[in-house]
Amino acid sequence: MSDTLLTKLDSGVLTLTFNRPEKKNAFTHAMYEAATRALKDAEGNVDVRAVLLTGAGSVFTAGNDIGDFMEHPPAGEDSAVFRFLRALVDADKPVLAAVDGPAVGIGTTMLLHCDYVVASERARFHMPFVQLGLCAEGASSLLIPRTAGFALASELLLFGEPFDAATALRAGIINKVVPDTSLQQVATERAATLASRPAEAVRVTKRLIREPLRAQIRETLAREGGEFIQRLQSTEAQEAFMSFMSRGRK
Repeated sequence: MSDTLLTKLDSGVLTLTFNRPEKKNAFTHAMYEAATRALKDAEGNVDVRAVLLTGAGSVFTAGNDIGDFMEHPPAGEDSAVFRFLRALVDADKPVLAAVDGPAVGIGTTMLLHCDYVVASERARFHMPFVQLGLCAEGASSLLIPRTAGFALASELLLFGEPFDAATALRAGIINKVVPDTSLQQVATERAATLASRPAEAVRVTKRLIREPLRAQIRETLAREGGEFIQRLQSTEAQEAFMSFMSRGRK
């Protein structure tokens, strides 16, 4: 698909690997485009029975590449990042994730749309939207209160501080925590198990689980997206981004 998004199909499992280890697998506009195409192609490929998301090296993803993000900011619902999120929401086939190391921003919120997430003990999650002058995205304002409760959801989203895998498990963001050395094996085995199940039964069951909330999730994505775009243009966000970029140059 591209050098920064590696694809591998093996025994019904399509593994999508975020591959910018020198940049902590931070997402560029091109990566969002490639990931969206891969997810949509998977839906139409009878050989794909499950999708597994993972990151190269010991990192899931550091979220958005801030420099690239400032060059290609989302300007509407058809922006690359929003199309990627909708592709995850609309996926009929099971999507799994193996999280190692940092999962920042959308690296955490995309997990809310996966059907099974396993994380290593060293995984760290972070939704620093408020610190960047932004707001919740990825339908996190809807889904995290449902899985974590209002108290923990408010703590994670308003303070925006990093949290460990045990907290992510308590918040209902992930399914399982395993030793670092076991992560890929467990994730691969879980994906292979789903790929071996009767395909239509898996899709129908996922649809029954996900469909009642899908309309509400899409509405939340649109509402959050509108607020997010406005926040990007705010003085708070501009100052936060410039501060972030200046720290990166030191």
